[in-house]
Amino acid sequence: MPELALSVTGLTDYIQELLEQDEQLLRVWVIGEVSSTNRHRSGMFFTLQDPDSKASIQCVAWSSQLSKLSQLPTTGEQLLVLGSMRVYPQRGQYQLNVWQALPAGEGLQALRYRQLRQRLQAEGLFDQECKRPLPTHPQVIAVVTSPQAAAWGDLQRTLRQRYPGLQVLLSPAQVQGELAPASIVEAIERVEADRRAQLIILTRGGGAVEDLACFNDERVVRAIAQCSIPVLTGIGHQRDESLADLVADASAHTPTAAAELAVPELESLMFEHQQRQLALKEALTEVFTASNSRLQQLEERLQRLPIDRQLQQEKQAIAWKRQQLIQATSQHLSRATQHCQLLQQKLATLDPNHVLKRGYAVVRSIEEGKIVRQATDLAPGEELEIQLEEGQVTVTVKEVVGGRW
Repeated sequence: MPELALSVTGLTDYIQELLEQDEQLLRVWVIGEVSSTNRHRSGMFFTLQDPDSKASIQCVAWSSQLSKLSQLPTTGEQLLVLGSMRVYPQRGQYQLNVWQALPAGEGLQALRYRQLRQRLQAEGLFDQECKRPLPTHPQVIAVVTSPQAAAWGDLQRTLRQRYPGLQVLLSPAQVQGELAPASIVEAIERVEADRRAQLIILTRGGGAVEDLACFNDERVVRAIAQCSIPVLTGIGHQRDESLADLVADASAHTPTAAAELAVPELESLMFEHQQRQLALKEALTEVFTASNSRLQQLEERLQRLPIDRQLQQEKQAIAWKRQQLIQATSQHLSRATQHCQLLQQKLATLDPNHVLKRGYAVVRSIEEGKIVRQATDLAPGEELEIQLEEGQVTVTVKEVVGGRW
């Protein structure tokens, strides 16, 4: 081991002494744009950023100092702060302890955002007339997000629970960093070229304002506006809506909320179907009861008529009314039967056994007991259990070919 090697504590202590004992850093003025704020009972934590260089520094104004600040930190505004540098060895981080904050005008990043929003709004990209309705019962949904993001797992889980049988396609994209806008645009174009999806969900979990900057990029906004497929955003953030939210056909504040907005709940559909059947049955019963009551009234009237000719006329009228009732009832029953058959067909398409009957199979890993969805999850020599329409077979993987589309 080199003789001059330092321990982590020794190196951190050295850095702490350099920063906290430097005369220029004991009282330093810093100007920057507030990119994020977090009010806490101990004080206000915020980030100062240079929009052009992307450099940033963490700052804190403790509760005892907040009342002394001339300007409270506000996201998007330029701020001139006075403070001293402090190092936190446990986290290996440094921050600026702020004593005073002065307004320095509107931040460059906020100005650019406001100008872009006004320009796009003037073009009509955010108009309600441009919003398309989301499909009521989509069969294929494409998701644009990072495959490593927690949002992808949350979205799949919610969609699977609410709407079994739905096909979900992943169009992977970076959703953070400088390369994210181009990656998102490419992912949307990939879904359009594929032509299978009936809805696109653009999503990612929450994060700092800096992490969500890609959703305010003009390239992303225009890609959503020009997309031929309805777009639903599910971006987990607590601040104002992003430009991607404004241009999308619909938006939600979390990936889970986006999934709930994208598809109905199968149990609710089945309950509504049962309620319609009960309502139809009650309506038919009411019609029959009223008709029988009317027939009885007519029969009583006929019995009171002394003239045979009038009796015959009333009998003919009753026969005609009865024929009309039978025809109307038959039409109602026919339409109700057709509607029930249509609903049964829709439910049958969601039945996993129906898929197996068409020649498909369910492949499970014997070792983990999980369903296998892609070849890259397998390895040669691994044993699999294949569920067919009738019976099961056990196979061993000899070779793995192919990967994510």
